[in-house]
Amino acid sequence: MMNFIESFVNMLNDFLWGYVMIIILIGTAIYFTIRTKFLQFRKIGEMTRLLGEGAAKGGGAREVSSFQAFCISLASRVGTGNLAGVATAIAIGGPGAVFWMWIIALIGASSAFIESTLAQIFKTKGKKSFIGGPAFYISQGLGKKWMAILFAISITLTFGLVFNSVQSNTIALAFNETFGVPPYWMGIIITALTLIIIFGGIHRIAVVSGIIVPFMAVAYIILALGIVIFNITKLPDVIMLIIENAFGIDQAIGGTIGVALMQGIKRGLFSNEAGLGSAPNAAATATVSHPVKQGYIQALGVFTDTLIICSCTAFIILFSDLHADSGLNGIRLTQAALSNEIGSYGGLFIAIAILFFAFTSILGNYYYGEANILFFTKNPIVMFLYRIAVGAMVFWGSILSLGFVWNLADLFMAIMGLINLVAILMLGKIAIKALADYNKQRKAGIKSPIFRADSIPEIKDKIECWKDGPVIKEHE
Repeated sequence: MMNFIESFVNMLNDFLWGYVMIIILIGTAIYFTIRTKFLQFRKIGEMTRLLGEGAAKGGGAREVSSFQAFCISLASRVGTGNLAGVATAIAIGGPGAVFWMWIIALIGASSAFIESTLAQIFKTKGKKSFIGGPAFYISQGLGKKWMAILFAISITLTFGLVFNSVQSNTIALAFNETFGVPPYWMGIIITALTLIIIFGGIHRIAVVSGIIVPFMAVAYIILALGIVIFNITKLPDVIMLIIENAFGIDQAIGGTIGVALMQGIKRGLFSNEAGLGSAPNAAATATVSHPVKQGYIQALGVFTDTLIICSCTAFIILFSDLHADSGLNGIRLTQAALSNEIGSYGGLFIAIAILFFAFTSILGNYYYGEANILFFTKNPIVMFLYRIAVGAMVFWGSILSLGFVWNLADLFMAIMGLINLVAILMLGKIAIKALADYNKQRKAGIKSPIFRADSIPEIKDKIECWKDGPVIKEHE
């Protein structure tokens, strides 16, 4: 029975990722890159300024700051995809897969901007913070409740359950490789920690993510940059290797360019989630004066994830040459590559790093499911059962095979992504008008633009939170 399920999952993956998903994902990203006039390249300075502004202001007792919302979404983005996913892409698709990861991040940041801006526009007030995301902007903006319900179900299953099994699987493999800890024991530990935190709600997730994510990302980047500097003479050859394997004649003849492209896009999307419809759930929670602010910040998260952290992992692996014939895959390849550079401590560092990266991803993934269950019902029993199901999947994932959890994740990611991409294509003009409103105020010398519902007349009766400007004023 399990063999049949795996074969069926593989067949669906080949169809969705071989044709449908790649065409729509890339097409959408290119379309929004043009419509926003290459915003992700022109406005990096503004993105950085807004992130610093959000970090300085923090969040009140009943607010999630823009910086905390960034950290929640980064907690989901920065995880297994950065360490294990990059290694898997290189092992299967070759070094050329890294190039396609870069491309999907560069153009996909525009999709991230659109979906997160829409999430802010169509957010609603929850008990302790704002809630929102694709289910909300599909229901309110498009008026298609059935489509919103379909998305809510898909993201709850994809992130809360399937993706969390990938995260726990990677942690278990890393600790088994380094310390010899049996996967089921690691599963028990991770499950217990997960349940303790998620029963505390979004504010506990915001606090934990706000502390751990910056620390773990900076520590890993510093180490990786140190290795890159130490191997600086090899860097031109590694970059050339990546480009050659993305477009080389040998690869074209051997038919591996398609494999590199598919692996790069799948693993890139799993890592940065641009256009997938997950990050908008975190973006909606932020208290900002204008929706575009959070759109900018979430776009910056795509660059942070793929162009910096994923590239660091790729360089470490390619410096080591272990990808060619070691037979290693996933997190074990990353561990071996780092050990090759800094000695036996490399595997230990990756085991600890993946614990932080993947565990915070579990927390961020859980919240995406919670936000979408609230779209259906506020029944506390339903939420209790969902949290127990998350814990069960975290444990189950820790003892499953590596290949199956990644294939299952790819399938659910494709289904969820297709729904969201269609939605943002239909609603994108609203985010573009919000961007025009923001730019108009900035040109008028207003440092912190304010959004009101009547700025976009066709939606003023469809949204809840912006009728008189920001619902909760930002801290002075």
